[in-house]
Amino acid sequence: MTQQPQAGNDVKKAERDAKQKQSEAVLHRLVQEIDDNPDDYHTYYDLGALLVNLKSYTQAEELLVKALGLFADKSRQAKDTLTYGLGNVYYEAGEYQKAIEQFNQVKDTKLKSDAYLMLAQSYMGNNDHKTALAFALTAAQNRQQDPQVNQLIADNLLAVGSFKDATTYYDKVLASDPKNGRAQFDRGICAVVLGVDATKYFEAAKKLDRDYYDKGQSRLTDIQNLLLKPKNTTKSDQ
Repeated sequence: MTQQPQAGNDVKKAERDAKQKQSEAVLHRLVQEIDDNPDDYHTYYDLGALLVNLKSYTQAEELLVKALGLFADKSRQAKDTLTYGLGNVYYEAGEYQKAIEQFNQVKDTKLKSDAYLMLAQSYMGNNDHKTALAFALTAAQNRQQDPQVNQLIADNLLAVGSFKDATTYYDKVLASDPKNGRAQFDRGICAVVLGVDATKYFEAAKKLDRDYYDKGQSRLTDIQNLLLKPKNTTKSDQ
């Protein structure tokens, strides 16, 4: 009888424990830094980000709200940085409307592009793809070669049915990130709708991201069935 599954589980548990210890060490260090230098808003931001990474959203929210109370009136940059951080808390917690409210308040030039990107993702989370697309295109003005931004644009174009335009952006993504299995699959979806051979995209997606490929099969079937449905269904038999 093989013991490989148990060995694999032991390795994963060891990796999780190591990451947990590392996170706890960083957490302890950041808390100590706040105690030693309570006037540095960056440490509050970093600690909030770590708490988000640990999925401690309530603690992260409380920390950043407290930090905003301490620093918002002292520095515009501090206010924007902490507001952006709070927006990230809400986004990761799935509270997209609250996230939108925070990201809309960011005025700092350096953070503005990131805020537009997060607004796009937040609106997408709310299934408002047209607004998401508008913010993604705005974010792209200064990040035209960023595959993350181009994929966000492509995903929203796909969602609103602009398949030809979506292919343009998926092609940009794949030009810089050909091992992106999700982009490969969705590029294949566009090809199917446009009547083009999608085999190479689906084969690549199956190899690169089997989970996304498998989950996408029902969506692919629905699209194929829709394309096969007779279009002239408005006239009834006399």
